[in-house]
Amino acid sequence: MTVPTLMQNHQRKTYVTQLHKVYNELSQALLLYQSDKNAVNLKEAGLASNTALGTFITNYFRVVQTCDSTNDCFADAYKDMNGADYSVMQANLKSYLLANGASIRPNYAVEGDKLVNVMVDINGKKGPNIHGRDLFFVFIYNNGLIDDRAPSAPMTEDARETSYKNRCLAQSAVGGCFGKILNDNWEMTY
Repeated sequence: MTVPTLMQNHQRKTYVTQLHKVYNELSQALLLYQSDKNAVNLKEAGLASNTALGTFITNYFRVVQTCDSTNDCFADAYKDMNGADYSVMQANLKSYLLANGASIRPNYAVEGDKLVNVMVDINGKKGPNIHGRDLFFVFIYNNGLIDDRAPSAPMTEDARETSYKNRCLAQSAVGGCFGKILNDNWEMTY
């Protein structure tokens, strides 16, 4: 293998490791939140608005900075994996910079059993600022699971693969990359 290929493989492993850390923190926080509220699901626990999400984030994460918009916690511009401008930012939503260096922007957006869309930049404003490399979308479901974008979770491997093709590889589509990483056993094979 050549040195550039080795470096690229190392960088991909680093991105996935950071994404896995955010995923684990989020999973543990959701479980603890639901347990603290003695609830059978997240809606019953009170996760039912962007305000409730903000309270959840500030109570269950080590937040370094709270931003009134994505502009303050995320990079100014992102690209898709083909190098085209990637513009899916909703600047009017509160964002958070976590102690682990990740920026997150939760958005309460019910669709079936899906409750929350979470935009995650695993290394904050630092580059490469590419959807599918350091920018991901994960989705929280009422049953407490975190998966890719679908009406319910867990998704099947086939559904994740379809989402990857239709969303992750598409310019300005949200989601798909995280599901591919789940399917590939926490490896970035694309």
